[in-house]
Amino acid sequence: MKRREFIATTAAASLAAGLGHRAIAKQRKDAAPAGNNTFTLDYAPHFGMFNNHAGDDKVDQIDFMAEAGFRSIEDNGMRSRSVEDQQRIADALERNSMRMGVFVMNMDGAWYPSLSTGKQEEIDKFVKNARDSVEVAKRTNARWMTVVPGKVAEDIPMDVQTANVIEGLKQASAVLEPHGLVMVCEPLNWRDHHGLFLQYTPQSIEIMEAVDSPSCMILQDLYHQQATEGNLIDHMNAAWDYIPYFQVGDNPGRREPGTGEINYTNVFKHIHGRGYTGIVGMEHGKSIGGKEGEVALIEAYRSVDPS
Repeated sequence: MKRREFIATTAAASLAAGLGHRAIAKQRKDAAPAGNNTFTLDYAPHFGMFNNHAGDDKVDQIDFMAEAGFRSIEDNGMRSRSVEDQQRIADALERNSMRMGVFVMNMDGAWYPSLSTGKQEEIDKFVKNARDSVEVAKRTNARWMTVVPGKVAEDIPMDVQTANVIEGLKQASAVLEPHGLVMVCEPLNWRDHHGLFLQYTPQSIEIMEAVDSPSCMILQDLYHQQATEGNLIDHMNAAWDYIPYFQVGDNPGRREPGTGEINYTNVFKHIHGRGYTGIVGMEHGKSIGGKEGEVALIEAYRSVDPS
């Protein structure tokens, strides 16, 4: 019934046409991935984005996302889930031919450990985070994990902090490389996350060049970079070889495309035109609550998705 209600409430005819025959089969164990309603870019919602239609069970949410045309999910908190829940999620993704996007590797408290200090105990903790994440990634068929190097270290010159961060990332990369896993370092804006070390695209490029590992790349969150530096297309072009993963949210407000100042129609057209086939994480909230807001969210992505 929940999926029938979704069909009834959405005003998007193309979406309804794509979901119609699958909406009846809520209990099917072999639910097929979305057909002609699949998005061009691989947008990845989070759990909870569609719980008004799909309910609280994460497997039902995955089934709903697949029927709505999404081909991936993200789950920042995957590391903290039980092994049983991780396996259920992985099985549901495989059944729907969906990919697992990022989970967070090192969000212990307020982005601790902080590599900028150069303290051995913090580097050791960071490397342990990487080692502990390997099994989670294998279990959930994940490849990417989000990393934030921590806060600016007081009374330590910036070039020394940068060297400390590079060393910590190198050690963690050595753990991940044999498994083909990639930590994606995310620059964050100081308006929302004051005091964090990694902020800028040029800064990120410098660090990636020094680490020089296929297991250490950039997570380019366009919401954060619009707030920090703007010139989104120029900056992504400069860092293109180091960006295997994007996240989005409009600015200000950090909600779906069309609610702020970013021209996502042109940004997504550019990304698609460059041949990007990776995941675009939907790292944001919704501007409208309830089922109406969930319909509006899908329609927002329909409106900016490259044709």
